[in-house]
Amino acid sequence: MIVVVIPTYNERENIIRLIPEVLSQDGRIHVLIVDDNSPDGTGATVAEMAAANERVHLLRRDAKKGLGSAYREGFSAALAMGAQKILEMDADFSHDPASIPFLVAALEKYDLVVGSRYLNGVSVVNWPIRRLVLSYCATLYTRLITGLRLSDCTSGFKGFRREVLESFDLNTIKSDGYSFQIEMNFRCMEKGYRLGEVPIIFIDRHAGTSKMSKKIVREAVVMVWKLKIGSLLRRWLLQGGRHDGRNLGASL
Repeated sequence: MIVVVIPTYNERENIIRLIPEVLSQDGRIHVLIVDDNSPDGTGATVAEMAAANERVHLLRRDAKKGLGSAYREGFSAALAMGAQKILEMDADFSHDPASIPFLVAALEKYDLVVGSRYLNGVSVVNWPIRRLVLSYCATLYTRLITGLRLSDCTSGFKGFRREVLESFDLNTIKSDGYSFQIEMNFRCMEKGYRLGEVPIIFIDRHAGTSKMSKKIVREAVVMVWKLKIGSLLRRWLLQGGRHDGRNLGASL
């Protein structure tokens, strides 16, 4: 089973068209919508679609709680459903469902696959230049600080093998927005998983409004340093423990 996790908030207009397109990519695909009590009736619409199609699932939440927590709950639910491959994508058609088979195929070789906007140059359509520069610089900044070898560190179009998500305590990952994507990539790298990329064309949303905010950007700026310092600290503690063990053995 392949489960595609899609967080939503006021995405009714998009989701009506998106779900059938996602399902059409592979007969093994199930769609899990994680809706944050959308005022526009997104949840009710998905519930109707789920009643008519066993491959559509809805996880209702009582309030808008953020992208990171939506993915954490969605991933946990997908694992409970028995998914062997778990994908994540946006609800606004900025991620083309036609790229899903390429992510799924790449998961035969890699543990985490990222749909990259920058693998073959810049593949972004209809973004303001300011937003494009912000996104591209965020990846350069992240790679410089953390050592991640990805051309697109903040992409929200990606796939995981089941065992990768099972190896994490998802409740310990508290970041949101850009930061959530960066943190998941970094923790996968830290655990020694195989990270791969496939090129995608990113098209700015069809309808609705962007969830990007200054708070999300600030969180991402700080998060990369938290990840790097935390990694260095864990490595130092591990090396210190080994030294202590050698010293103890020598004294005995």
